[in-house]
Amino acid sequence: MSTAITAEPPVRGIGEYALLGNLRSAALVRRNGSVGWLCFPRFDSHACFAALLGTEEHGSWRLGPAQANGMQPPSADRRRYSGNSLILESEWDTPHGTVRVTDFMPPLDGPPRLIRVVEGVAGRVAMRSTLRPRPGYGRVTPSVMHVGRRLVATAGPDSLWLDTVTDPPITTHAHDGTIVADVTIEIGQRAAFALSWGPSHTTPPPKPEPEAALEATERFWRDWTAKTTYRGPHEAAVMRSLITLKALTYAPTGGIVAAPTTSLPEEIGGSRNWDYRYTWLRDAAFTVSSLLRTGHLDEADAWRKWLLRAVAGDPENLQIMYGVAGERDLPERELEWLPGYADSRPVRVGNGAATQLQIDVYGEVADALYLADLAGLSPDERTLELLLSMARQVCRLWKEPDDGIWEIRGKRRHFVHSKVMAWVALDRTITMLQRTPHHHATKIAALQKQRDLIHRDVCEQGYDPERNTFTQSYGSHDLDASLLHLVLSGFLSPDDKRAIGTVEAVQRELATPQGLLHRYPTTGARVGADGLPGDEGTFLICTFWLVKALVTIGRHDEASTLFDKLLAVANDVGLLAEEYDPVTKLQLGNFPQGFSHIGAVEAAIALQAAQARA
Repeated sequence: MSTAITAEPPVRGIGEYALLGNLRSAALVRRNGSVGWLCFPRFDSHACFAALLGTEEHGSWRLGPAQANGMQPPSADRRRYSGNSLILESEWDTPHGTVRVTDFMPPLDGPPRLIRVVEGVAGRVAMRSTLRPRPGYGRVTPSVMHVGRRLVATAGPDSLWLDTVTDPPITTHAHDGTIVADVTIEIGQRAAFALSWGPSHTTPPPKPEPEAALEATERFWRDWTAKTTYRGPHEAAVMRSLITLKALTYAPTGGIVAAPTTSLPEEIGGSRNWDYRYTWLRDAAFTVSSLLRTGHLDEADAWRKWLLRAVAGDPENLQIMYGVAGERDLPERELEWLPGYADSRPVRVGNGAATQLQIDVYGEVADALYLADLAGLSPDERTLELLLSMARQVCRLWKEPDDGIWEIRGKRRHFVHSKVMAWVALDRTITMLQRTPHHHATKIAALQKQRDLIHRDVCEQGYDPERNTFTQSYGSHDLDASLLHLVLSGFLSPDDKRAIGTVEAVQRELATPQGLLHRYPTTGARVGADGLPGDEGTFLICTFWLVKALVTIGRHDEASTLFDKLLAVANDVGLLAEEYDPVTKLQLGNFPQGFSHIGAVEAAIALQAAQARA
């Protein structure tokens, strides 16, 4: 059953968007009915709608009540997801009646599609669809022609087919690559618009059946969410986060993207703008862990198979990120013709971090494989071989400086978090080897020796006894929210005074007055230690880590209060960006961000467990 939310969203800007997805790609829809971001056929394909990073002329599709020329399109009076799904319902109240638009992308076999169904709720409402396909991230104006009763927009290798299925007649005309359609909807009437992608050199995609596709989409999400085992605090918010994480999975291969967007700024007008439409080993491992803890094993199995294919026979050259099908070459470039979200330049596609050294990813991957084992996905011989190979790499690399979890573009350092996760990699590998029929006693003993060396080195080099806290890197005075993993990973016990001191120091030095955490200190206009100028918002997953850390050291009430503050940051349909500015109340960074929704799930699970113990 749908629950209508009539209040205005608590944030503007990026928070005005809602997510649609088909487990291959994604679209973002504003409250005014305009689709401002869509990549077909994959998450990392060139966007055919890029208004999110420019203007409507860079590609968009608005569907809503018709307005006089020059007037701003009104925002929907209400919108919600239909039950536990990615089917978005938006309603407008006009002087002449009420109309509903239902947007969805069928997560099934067949061509990638975006379907929009208009329904008359009351009275009689004139509706207008303005479709501006602009392939190549808004750079190319396609040719448009009629093929029978269908319209097709073609540019190079891509074709977008527009089909209308309607009771009342629709008037359609095209000019300069823009397709406008008008229809008047009375109470009880329905009209459907479907946009389908296909290669321009092949036969057209089959005509859609919107009502059947809607039923199938409803059934898909109903069946998937029924597998969820989480029962506890804020169940609706956890379910929305899990649905969002599922939407970031690429079903054909098992790859998982960090976010469906690129270049949404971490600071309005700033340059910290990155492409997140790829599979980071870290982010994917965190996603798999959250899904495993809530009853979803299929995604973990698919990702594990993806991982083995991506790494192939070359684990010594493990990358920290890949394309959704395991591609290794992800060159970073700038799109000069796009002005960027809120004039935040540059707009980047690709990601140069693919070539960085981030030692922590070995720990996150090993931990996810360990959790999969505990959940019943016993490792096969290839998985064990990969674990052992990664463990050997950790033994070779852990003494080296690296680029760290935050992918700094400055000088490499001996990051404490990286060393801690190297310890995790060996610790989880040892445990999994001990669970196998053949104990590999000699290998286990060698790994235990290295694990203990790492632990001793971190405690000697990464700890500041005067402040009773670990620091961001060896010899540094700065703190870093990733230090919370000293407690969360099991590296230190929750009653260790150094663990408690680190949690308190991170909270004291990195939190805003509202209690939300920054990742680490930044330096404004100067280039900081991370190699970048500018500042950024509070980092949401870091504050969710703090919730979990507070639970771990026994401060349950404080953790619960902070968790409630975090959930209030979500937009009206429950979505979270990467970051949040508590002063302007703007969501910042790529959206929706897998990291943030992972944090919500993990923090809720920790609170649930604490509640059960109490």
